[in-house]
Amino acid sequence: MTTTAQTAFRRALLDAGLPPPAGLSDGQGRAVGKRFDVYRNNVVQGLIDAMADSFPVIAKLIGEENFSGLAAIFIRVHPPKSPLMMFYGIDFPDFLANFEPLQHLGYLPDMARLELALRTSYHATDGTPIAADVLKNMPPDNLMKARLSLAPAVQVMSSDWPIYSIWRFNMIDGAPPPKMQAEALIVLRAGFDAEPHLLPIGGAAFLDAIWTGATFGNALEAAKGLDLAAMLGLLLTGEAITEITIRDIT
Repeated sequence: MTTTAQTAFRRALLDAGLPPPAGLSDGQGRAVGKRFDVYRNNVVQGLIDAMADSFPVIAKLIGEENFSGLAAIFIRVHPPKSPLMMFYGIDFPDFLANFEPLQHLGYLPDMARLELALRTSYHATDGTPIAADVLKNMPPDNLMKARLSLAPAVQVMSSDWPIYSIWRFNMIDGAPPPKMQAEALIVLRAGFDAEPHLLPIGGAAFLDAIWTGATFGNALEAAKGLDLAAMLGLLLTGEAITEITIRDIT
């Protein structure tokens, strides 16, 4: 099959408004007719189901029927590029940001980013966490000069919306309704399941500095108003710190 024929086949496969590709036949040389329609419906529905599994909060926020229609549009614009469905949907946040009918729900793109972060964390390679008492037993001068390495599963995001609270309200029974305010969160994977956690004030700035290679002391300076005990407790219980290195100690 030529590249042009492959492109035509893919377009027809993902768009029910297009006829079957010209010259397409079954194993016995007969025109595919309704067989292609059945195959197309199965493929598109499978992709819609995969999107719903990957973005359950988005589906809940706009309703399953609306989500199915939205996913069908997304699939035509952004067909899969890899047979590994764990990577499918990476373009969904930007798609939502530019999808005119949903512009009044400004938090949807960041919610999609959070759901992608959860998936990325789940599939990340394992890291070996440090023992919980290492930081506590480290001399303060050494701690200020230390650099922390974070587990591959750690994901951090900031939003102008209460993205963590919206996720929690839709995924945890009895969770309080969100208050419309900006939030920063961290995704941790202690064990098998990735979970988001609300960051304390200054937490995102602290982690951004850590990621760029800043020392513990410099990261602390960048995190105005940080509750350090809460921050370290979150990182340690979430098995987020995998290594501590200390340099230039005299």
